[in-house]
Amino acid sequence: MPYVHVSLYPGRSEEQKQEFAKAVTDSAVEILKTKKEHVIVVFDENPKENWFLAGDQL
Repeated sequence: MPYVHVSLYPGRSEEQKQEFAKAVTDSAVEILKTKKEHVIVVFDENPKENWFLAGDQL
Protein backbone atom coordinates (compact mmCIF):
# COMPACT_ATOMS: atom_id res chain seq x y z
CA MET A 1 0.00 0.00 0.00
CA PRO A 2 1.94 3.08 -1.20
CA TYR A 3 1.71 6.04 1.17
CA VAL A 4 2.93 9.33 -0.32
CA HIS A 5 3.48 12.24 2.09
CA VAL A 6 3.77 15.64 0.39
CA SER A 7 5.02 18.64 2.39
CA LEU A 8 4.45 22.04 0.86
CA TYR A 9 3.75 25.68 1.60
CA PRO A 10 0.07 26.59 2.02
CA GLY A 11 -1.69 28.24 -0.88
CA ARG A 12 -2.34 25.52 -3.45
CA SER A 13 -5.95 25.20 -4.52
CA GLU A 14 -8.00 22.07 -3.90
CA GLU A 15 -8.02 21.56 -7.66
CA GLN A 16 -4.20 21.63 -7.81
CA LYS A 17 -3.92 19.14 -4.95
CA GLN A 18 -6.49 16.84 -6.55
CA GLU A 19 -4.65 17.00 -9.90
CA PHE A 20 -1.32 16.24 -8.21
CA ALA A 21 -2.77 13.38 -6.15
CA LYS A 22 -4.28 11.86 -9.28
CA ALA A 23 -0.97 12.11 -11.16
CA VAL A 24 0.94 10.53 -8.26
CA THR A 25 -1.68 7.79 -7.95
CA ASP A 26 -1.58 7.05 -11.68
CA SER A 27 2.23 6.85 -11.58
CA ALA A 28 2.18 4.53 -8.56
CA VAL A 29 -0.27 2.23 -10.29
CA GLU A 30 1.85 2.10 -13.45
CA ILE A 31 5.31 1.88 -11.88
CA LEU A 32 4.65 -0.01 -8.65
CA LYS A 33 2.01 -2.31 -10.15
CA THR A 34 -0.48 -1.61 -7.38
CA LYS A 35 -4.19 -0.90 -7.32
CA LYS A 36 -5.38 2.69 -7.35
CA GLU A 37 -7.50 1.93 -4.27
CA HIS A 38 -4.30 1.15 -2.35
CA VAL A 39 -2.54 4.49 -2.96
CA ILE A 40 -2.71 7.10 -0.20
CA VAL A 41 -1.58 10.69 -0.78
CA VAL A 42 -1.41 13.07 2.19
CA PHE A 43 -0.68 16.79 1.98
CA ASP A 44 1.03 18.45 4.92
CA GLU A 45 0.93 22.23 4.54
CA ASN A 46 3.41 24.15 6.67
CA PRO A 47 4.04 27.91 6.59
CA LYS A 48 7.25 28.99 4.88
CA GLU A 49 8.68 30.30 8.16
CA ASN A 50 8.77 26.69 9.41
CA TRP A 51 11.10 25.54 6.61
CA PHE A 52 14.88 25.49 7.02
CA LEU A 53 17.71 24.27 4.80
CA ALA A 54 21.23 23.81 6.18
CA GLY A 55 20.13 25.71 9.31
CA ASP A 56 18.88 28.74 7.39
CA GLN A 57 15.26 29.72 7.05
CA LEU A 58 13.97 29.52 3.48
